[in-house]
Amino acid sequence: MVTIKTVWTSWMGVVVMGFPLMVFAQNKGVAVGDFAPDFQLLDQKRQLRSLKEFRGQKVVVYFYPKDDTPGCTKEACSFRDSYELYRQHGIVVIGISYDTPESHQKFAEKYQLPFILLADTAKTVAKMYGAYGGMARWFFPKRMTFLIDESGKVVHVFRNVDVTTHAREVLKVYGIPLSAKPSDEDAEQE
Repeated sequence: MVTIKTVWTSWMGVVVMGFPLMVFAQNKGVAVGDFAPDFQLLDQKRQLRSLKEFRGQKVVVYFYPKDDTPGCTKEACSFRDSYELYRQHGIVVIGISYDTPESHQKFAEKYQLPFILLADTAKTVAKMYGAYGGMARWFFPKRMTFLIDESGKVVHVFRNVDVTTHAREVLKVYGIPLSAKPSDEDAEQE
């Protein structure tokens, strides 16, 4: 007797018969040592931005679920509050979610976010990087961060993120002391 496996996910009302649940398979994405895949996405000012425009600089690419939600706001504000250290050390910060450029603009204005927010509305970049996978990921990317060096190689991947301390954890990985302040010369040049 042949049996057909039926899986029912009540929140979506999907029935899958006789097929493995491929939608739950996760793309491994980008790993340490890989060259970070280039991408082109619109930012909060509706300007097309690419990763390759930052070649020669250290780059933080962080994926987050949704603009203006409690956890994502804490994470974004932690980057904002440490942003001077990032800028001082020539590190570019880029946040990516599935939200639109208009949503990003409102989010950036509301919380005075000084860094780039990119709209991955087609979910292509999240898929490339492995920040996509599973049923809930259709709606939100995974909270993940990729540290990219000047040559474009991934040097660290955060798969588990504490939104309140994440920006400081990234600085630690880069070897930047949290007490670092701009030098007097830096302050005079501004």
